Amino acid sequence: MNRCIIHIDADCFFAAVEMRDRPHLAHRPLAIGGSASKRGVISTCNYPARKFGVRSAMATAFALRLCPGLMLLPHRMLLYRQVSEQMMAIFHDFTDLVEPLSLDEAFLDVSACCASLQDATAVAEQIRARVNRELGITVSAGIAANKFLAKVASDWHKPDGLFVVAREAESKFLAELPVRCIPGVGKVTSDQLQFMGVIKCEDLHRYSQCELESRFGRFGARLFAFSRGKDDRAVKVSRERKSISVEQTYSRDILTLTECESALPELWQRLSVRLAKAPAIAQIKKGFVKIKFSDFSQTTLERGGDQWSVEDFRGLLALAYARGNGQVRLMGLGVRLAPAAPQVEQIALL
Repeated sequence: MNRCIIHIDADCFFAAVEMRDRPHLAHRPLAIGGSASKRGVISTCNYPARKFGVRSAMATAFALRLCPGLMLLPHRMLLYRQVSEQMMAIFHDFTDLVEPLSLDEAFLDVSACCASLQDATAVAEQIRARVNRELGITVSAGIAANKFLAKVASDWHKPDGLFVVAREAESKFLAELPVRCIPGVGKVTSDQLQFMGVIKCEDLHRYSQCELESRFGRFGARLFAFSRGKDDRAVKVSRERKSISVEQTYSRDILTLTECESALPELWQRLSVRLAKAPAIAQIKKGFVKIKFSDFSQTTLERGGDQWSVEDFRGLLALAYARGNGQVRLMGLGVRLAPAAPQVEQIALL
């Protein structure tokens, strides 16, 4: 299919909204997150802060050690949601095929109104200009023939950038693309690939799909396809999310339940940030704790309930911990979401 896909990603979204409303903070290292005294986590930070090594999902206490002058602000989720809705409304002025990935990014399929990627680039520029003019923040855009390449491209010239992966340039672009840019390739997978001698996408071409699947399971098929620039996923206007969760693999095994409980507030803080980004209609029906032990056995324990706190998870954690060998290498928290209520259309009587 002759698709034209745009991926748009707001630049340091939460921090950008705060800098828009408080211009005097624009050049100061700034982060949005939880308090260090409560084991808070950074959800986003501006680019001056990133120069000090501050990153999202980093413990606030560690971020403050890296950047002692860091300005830490609490979340204003109601405002961020409002700005996100305004941004998505701008996207919908150009196409009905909009797939939000979070509050600050989305895929747009503009194939119906664009005969070429050049036309799609002009649309992306119009969108970027409108977002900047009407909302006072900047977004970066990637344009390509599929979702994978568009998402990679949007990160290429951040912040406030635009990058196009032309169809005739895909092979050259992928040849030099680091495999860590493939969505889903984290540190563990990256280390495994490096051990195999795979640094760039073209290095994956030495391996068949069968070989990659034998090493990485179903993810091997994605590695095989993406490294060749193949991605036939359509832009989905709506999709139902079944759960929201966070997890952490520890550099050394946690040996006691008390240590596990000490790590709980940080996981809860990260989960709270993700829950705040969930659609307003999302309804929680269960909470769960996941533990992977040193022998790689794992257990997940869940319980019904629509209201959850760190203390509620503490009870589940103790029960899950008792199921294993006492040496924990990974912990996770999450919630299950109730299916969305079906939309019922009233039939007219006349």
